[in-house]
Amino acid sequence: MAKTQETSSRIADNKKAAFNYFFEERHEAGMVLHGWEVKALRSGKVQLTDGYVLIKDGELFLLGCQINPLKTASTHVSPDSARIKKLLLKKDEIKRLVGKVEQKGYTLVPINLHWKNGYVKCEIALAKGKAEHDKRDVIKDREGKREVERAMKSRNR
Repeated sequence: MAKTQETSSRIADNKKAAFNYFFEERHEAGMVLHGWEVKALRSGKVQLTDGYVLIKDGELFLLGCQINPLKTASTHVSPDSARIKKLLLKKDEIKRLVGKVEQKGYTLVPINLHWKNGYVKCEIALAKGKAEHDKRDVIKDREGKREVERAMKSRNR
């Protein structure tokens, strides 16, 4: 994905995924949603941190993504916040992803949800899990940057 997205078009980010996985490839997939889900997404009632992508019968499905219904949801619809959502990709991309996921250590994780031309898109990544020492290195780097920023801030006073 070469184009940069506006921050206002972002719906939700999965920051936990970047901490737990190395991203190899990124893909943008469409989503099959109900009307109440789109309304809930517009108001930001979504949680993506526990989400993952499952491949079944040559199709992609998003599990663990919670879209909480609005209180003003219609009475004739029974919303299910943990409903399995189908992801839309081209058949050749799915076949290539299936081959990669069958390799040891690879999985598909959702990175973010965003708007594109009025449609909700899910950015998914082919990812490999990080080892515990890699996570520790990330934490150590983050804390080092914070200390440097604090020192620079106190020096400028």
